[in-house]
Amino acid sequence: MTYDPTENGPSGAHIRRAYIAAFMDLVPEIDSTAFVAPTAAIIGAVRIGANSSVWHQVTMRGDNNYITVGKNTNIQDNTCVHIDSVKLPTIIGDNVTIGHSAIIHACTIGDGGFVGMGSIVMDGAVIEPGGMLAAGAMLTPSKTVPEGELWAGRPAVKMRNLGDRDIAVNLRSAAHYVEVARAHRLGDAGGPFEHMTWRQLPPKN
Repeated sequence: MTYDPTENGPSGAHIRRAYIAAFMDLVPEIDSTAFVAPTAAIIGAVRIGANSSVWHQVTMRGDNNYITVGKNTNIQDNTCVHIDSVKLPTIIGDNVTIGHSAIIHACTIGDGGFVGMGSIVMDGAVIEPGGMLAAGAMLTPSKTVPEGELWAGRPAVKMRNLGDRDIAVNLRSAAHYVEVARAHRLGDAGGPFEHMTWRQLPPKN
């Protein structure tokens, strides 16, 4: 099944259509269980797996090469995902969290990887499964964050090994976003919710 950007919301109201477009003969492939925010743009050879989410103002442009995203992955608001037109696609695995306003360019992020807010991952760089790039970091071309390591800085360098708690928190972030995306897509019908809470506005004074 493929994602239908014209589906109705949980209250029956029509959802504003995201910008999902072909480039030449390259057509996005989006799983029906994925959530794509109505202000996102997905162009060309982009494949998004089950239960993944693409949030507001994200651009994913697979015009001269391809972008693949696995299952249960979240790409948060204002992030840009692009490719190298000559030889390098962008490959993003399962259970990945990519924080707000990241730039993901012609690189590979393995299963369970974590990219902090405002980070840049450049051409040919690799974040191995379970690797973590801190907020605001720049992973320069062809560098690798090994499994179980935290890298930070500009340019990014190893800071320390990740502990069991760090790894669990990163995976919990991915699970949280699966539920948040389901709530946006389906409302109460998307429950039960084990990793997500929500709070009402406080009373007016």
